[in-house]
Amino acid sequence: MRFYTVFRPATAGLVLLAGLVSPAFAAAPPTQPAEGPGGVGDKTATVVKRGLGTATSSTYAFYKSGPAPAEGRPVAVLLHAWGATNPRAYGGWIDHLARNGWLVLYPRFQELNRSRPSEATAKATGLLKSAFDTLAADADAKPDTKRVALIGHLAGAPLAANLAASAQADGLPAPKLIYTVMPGGIARDTKSRGIALNDLAAIPADTLMVAVIGDKDARAADVASRRILRDASAVGSDRKLLVRALSDDHGFPAMTATLSSPAGIDAAYDGTAITVPPEPKDFKPPPFKWSPDVTLTGEQSTLVQQINNARADALDYLAYWRTFDMAAAAAFAGKDAAKLKADPGFSDMQRWADGWPVKRLGVEIPKLPAPAPVATPAAAPAPTAARGPAGRRAPSPRAADGR
Repeated sequence: MRFYTVFRPATAGLVLLAGLVSPAFAAAPPTQPAEGPGGVGDKTATVVKRGLGTATSSTYAFYKSGPAPAEGRPVAVLLHAWGATNPRAYGGWIDHLARNGWLVLYPRFQELNRSRPSEATAKATGLLKSAFDTLAADADAKPDTKRVALIGHLAGAPLAANLAASAQADGLPAPKLIYTVMPGGIARDTKSRGIALNDLAAIPADTLMVAVIGDKDARAADVASRRILRDASAVGSDRKLLVRALSDDHGFPAMTATLSSPAGIDAAYDGTAITVPPEPKDFKPPPFKWSPDVTLTGEQSTLVQQINNARADALDYLAYWRTFDMAAAAAFAGKDAAKLKADPGFSDMQRWADGWPVKRLGVEIPKLPAPAPVATPAAAPAPTAARGPAGRRAPSPRAADGR
């Protein structure tokens, strides 16, 4: 038998806990807020689930039943991880958004074992153009094209950045917010497997960009986040945030900020149960030639399995859903990242059931790289080299600094 002394915050007092430490006695994590950022929303609402497009070129649309507001519904485009094509994997997040008044679009930019990552940007662009056109005159769905946010998870993150960069040229609504979570899947070059980044300098300067990573397996996501933020060079540092979710095992179940943690399944959003119009009778699929990059690697398959089994927890409610909600509200109101960072509620993760505070989010405004120095014309060489004592040649600057 071991005894533990647990110090709570001053307002909670001192508590002595006796007995073995086990899940039965561990503090429960914070629950989902009933309303507000990260909140449940309208529990009584019926969420409409629609399949747009065709079987091989589809986008799922989700929204509360009933007429849309006069200005339309704010739009959240959720771009899934590579291999996670079924919205069921993100059903918890979709349900949260839909019950809080959003129109959620989930473009299936990948056909398993047929699509290449290099085709994802063009595929997603076509799907979204078709979805916006289809819903523009729909009294219930009606998207508000002035309030659009992109959410990208893993490979969906570079895709979100590409869509934002080419939105104007492609005839898509320009997103006010790019929210990337655990970015990954970026190709090193045009010959590498993954989604190549386009010219992100085309992302408009008034875009708000928030990149969220976790502290478990975070190195690659950190590098990818900073690259996306850096390459969006027209967007100033005052409109960029890097957020780090911290794992916390004070209670049970523990919060673990892994690459798959932004997913949270909800069987009510299983895409196989949503009707999508069939292809026309005269439809002929494009010719297909197999190549290694159309299949998931072993590591990707494991990650997709983890995504498909992830359960929504306090990290989802507070680290992802809530920060997205707050970032979207700021972006639509024209506020910058500094205002978000200064809001203590943005990084607050509430408390375990015993009153102990959950580890707060790390929030920083990333420093942009210094501009490259401007080259100056080299001075004309002297007619003759200077010579030192006894006629010896003086050391050159190159030799003097050891390079």
